[in-house]
Amino acid sequence: MELLIVIVVLALIFDYINGFHDAANSIATIVSTKVLTPFVAVLWAAFFNFVAFFIAKFVIGEFGIANTVSKTVLEEFITLPVILSGLLAAIGWNLFTWWKGIPSSSSHTLIGGFAGAAIAYGGFSAVHLGVVLKIAAFILLAPFIGMVIAAVITIAIMHICKRAKPHRAECWFRRLQLLSSGLFSIGHGLNDSQKVMGIIAAALFVSGGREESITDIPTWVPLACFTMIALGTMSGGWRIVKTMGTKITKVTPLEGFAAETAGALTLYLTEYLRVPVSTTHTITGAIIGVGAVKRISAVRWGITVNLLWAWIITIPVSGLFAAAIYWLIGMWL
Repeated sequence: MELLIVIVVLALIFDYINGFHDAANSIATIVSTKVLTPFVAVLWAAFFNFVAFFIAKFVIGEFGIANTVSKTVLEEFITLPVILSGLLAAIGWNLFTWWKGIPSSSSHTLIGGFAGAAIAYGGFSAVHLGVVLKIAAFILLAPFIGMVIAAVITIAIMHICKRAKPHRAECWFRRLQLLSSGLFSIGHGLNDSQKVMGIIAAALFVSGGREESITDIPTWVPLACFTMIALGTMSGGWRIVKTMGTKITKVTPLEGFAAETAGALTLYLTEYLRVPVSTTHTITGAIIGVGAVKRISAVRWGITVNLLWAWIITIPVSGLFAAAIYWLIGMWL
């Protein structure tokens, strides 16, 4: 029982870290275009992170992504030490990448840690290969989808507004960025909170709870997860804001609106498909898309390639870290 409590607390701590680590995803463009001040922007994003709970609970009516995450590891290989090791590895990698200002994926960190610890316990047969491959495929698919949608939206807006007065158009898109940022923050809450829900659900199941599926978990679990990610977002993520908002490409209010809208639509699509994706990858792809519409050279491809390498190594590094922690824990438990 004590270990279960520790795991739940650590899972919620990870959720909080996820919030301030990924706050940049929701607010980078809206801050870089000076539509909102950083302080107001994080409050705005945190509010919509929490609104996502009510949308998932009463509009969508299910937590499909949480169910996918909980099935990353086969049931017979899920133990409390495995979950604990995965969480510790995920927290460690998240804090390291936040400190270095690297917009890595909190989602893939958590999934990599969970899978890595399970492999250390039961070998490669411990993971559900189909689920892991689907999640891994979206490391590239999510930013690509975001990039394409963002490019299409940007081109469409430029065509529709080609006769508009520049000053008036900018004023409109500054207002519309409030809407697009809110929509993206809802997608962030829907996607990232459910990953922690899946981990807690797995812990409750193996500790002898009656939960047979994600729909059976008590209401306090999703409520706590959505609350913690909102609180984390309120804490900000300023080291990563600079990378996301200015280093990839400079954005205008029009482009910020297009990128956030494209990112939100991508997240809603993956919610429908029940695939846990990285909000970091999604918004990065969208920002690249709006930058490439101006001209290919507008995107700083050197920065983009470095980000891609960070994305690719996240799952294996987190997995190795979790495996090492599991072996260390095994000496004590």
